[in-house]
Amino acid sequence: MPKHTIQEAPSLLVDTLRQFTSLVQSELALARAEMSHIVTRAGVGIVLVAIALLMALVSLNVLASAAVAYIASTGLSAGSAALIVGGVLLIAAIGFAFAGKSRLSAEALTPKRTVDSIRDDIHSVKEASNA
Repeated sequence: MPKHTIQEAPSLLVDTLRQFTSLVQSELALARAEMSHIVTRAGVGIVLVAIALLMALVSLNVLASAAVAYIASTGLSAGSAALIVGGVLLIAAIGFAFAGKSRLSAEALTPKRTVDSIRDDIHSVKEASNA
């Protein structure tokens, strides 16, 4: 291994810092490029999901109209059939809304195991510092 003199130390330090800076800049450029690709991909995914949701909504409208027509063909008036189908869909929507709301509550979104683990860690650190 070659021995370096004290005069070479600043030069070696500058070279090391320059290489480190270059490495960090390269990593940041790679991260930016990768994040740009990920954001673009996610954007396309969001658009595709939005189109799917719109198509599903139209499909549900067509199916509801078909259900109204079928019920009306059994002898009920078109208005009564529409009320029945609309009422059933409204009840289903309310059920989904309450189920979704319960899953979005602060209690449901609290990471209980992580909180318990952190609480245990704090307790352990306090015990170790008191010992």
